Amino acid sequence: MCKSWNVCGLFLLLVLLILFIVVMSRTFTLKENLGLQFAQWENTTIISADISKQQREVLLANFKAAIRIPSVSFSQTHQNTSALREFDQLLRRVFPNVFSSSLVKHEVVGNYSHLFTVLGTDPELVPYMLLAHIDVVPANEVDGWEAPPFSAKELNGFIYGRGTIDNKQCVMGILQAVEYLLERGYVPRRGFYIGLGHDEEVYGYNGAVNIAKVLKSGGVKLQYILDEGLAVMDGIITGLNGPAALIGVSEKGQATVKLSASTRLGHSSMPPKENSIGILAAAITRLEESPMPRLFGYGPEQSTFEHLAHKFQFPLRFMMSNLWLFNPLLSRVMERRPDMNAFVRTTTAVTMFNSGVKVNVLPSHAEAFVNLRIHPAQTLQEVLDLIKSTISDNRVKLELVDGFDSLPISSYDEQSFGYQIIKKTLLDMFPQVTVAPSICIGNTDSRHYMDLTQDIYRFNPTWLRPGEPERIHGINERMSVQNYEEIVLFYFQLIQESDIRILPPSHTGQHEL
Repeated sequence: MCKSWNVCGLFLLLVLLILFIVVMSRTFTLKENLGLQFAQWENTTIISADISKQQREVLLANFKAAIRIPSVSFSQTHQNTSALREFDQLLRRVFPNVFSSSLVKHEVVGNYSHLFTVLGTDPELVPYMLLAHIDVVPANEVDGWEAPPFSAKELNGFIYGRGTIDNKQCVMGILQAVEYLLERGYVPRRGFYIGLGHDEEVYGYNGAVNIAKVLKSGGVKLQYILDEGLAVMDGIITGLNGPAALIGVSEKGQATVKLSASTRLGHSSMPPKENSIGILAAAITRLEESPMPRLFGYGPEQSTFEHLAHKFQFPLRFMMSNLWLFNPLLSRVMERRPDMNAFVRTTTAVTMFNSGVKVNVLPSHAEAFVNLRIHPAQTLQEVLDLIKSTISDNRVKLELVDGFDSLPISSYDEQSFGYQIIKKTLLDMFPQVTVAPSICIGNTDSRHYMDLTQDIYRFNPTWLRPGEPERIHGINERMSVQNYEEIVLFYFQLIQESDIRILPPSHTGQHEL
């Protein structure tokens, strides 16, 4: 018996030793997707990105002019169309080369959106597309803005205004970069498109959808698409040394669900045991107390942390390098923070609750709206089934208002053209950042272009530091003067980098154990 125990003990010790060696080896050697950083790239960037003082003043003036136009989307049927027309005139005025060049074809789509076709010299190279949107969400100065939300006032090196982060910095940054390139005689080898939607904030059904139809009718296929989405996170990811540029390779799905309950109308002096409000409130409580299952590691979010692992401090580096072992523990830690919980599961948010007409009348009807952001490992139908089983009350009616599944995951390996071009441009400009694929928890216009390409990326080089993410759709949205100039230069470089014919061969592969 003792001999048997000794053998078992030795075997267990051996297993633990092997596990320890594997874990420590990954901890100190895991550096995902580094090969192309040391490869020999084809040199395509031949036009200097130097910007004079006068040009700097002009590009900032152009950006401020864009922010001052209140191109607000209130709903799908209510937009500030006069502002959209004014924005059209602004673009034509400040980017004369873009609108007059023989290399650029311009179309107005859906009355207010813009499609630019920039011709390339090599028809064998598959074109790509840059996306952004003109419209913004509402903003009211009385909510506590430090500067009026459509003033573009400059305070301490920051330009304040709705749209500075979402998404006029990309609209103006892309066109300003093209304007500079055309001024300097640039002729692209690889053609590209620019799509500027006017109703992204209200689902893009008139803007992006129609732009995609125009391209599809012309038989256009794209090498890759780059849209808004994620950003450079500086000091936001706990325990990470240095900034991280997260490139969205997918985005969560979305569903809006209406829940309702009906009971008999009556007087408040003779209340039943439950009325419509109580029934519906109990159902919502069950939803909030029973979150969707943890799915961390079943989507691209695991790759995010593996790519960043070598930049984490201990003990997080130890855990991030070995997610195959620590996934369950990490997901429980992450779900404690709302911003991290969004990576773990499909999130559930009750956003509207309506009932009652008078203080002494029992309401006959109550309704609530629930917004869900669907994890890539779940389908819309699976989410609806889980809601129904969680509520488990036939008195509560469930109705899908609208929804869609999460988007396919775009490639991000060392032979993924779009991802590697974006990554190279980033590292050339910001060598201090660590680049990683991730999932975009919000939704963008890019989902309407899925028939045109397999590779859609969601990123712009807006730097977000602690407190900045809350400004998106919130109060005091702002963009630093320096960061806007960097955005212009990013697109200036990216367009030229995209002229390469093929990616170089990798010098190193991914580390796997």
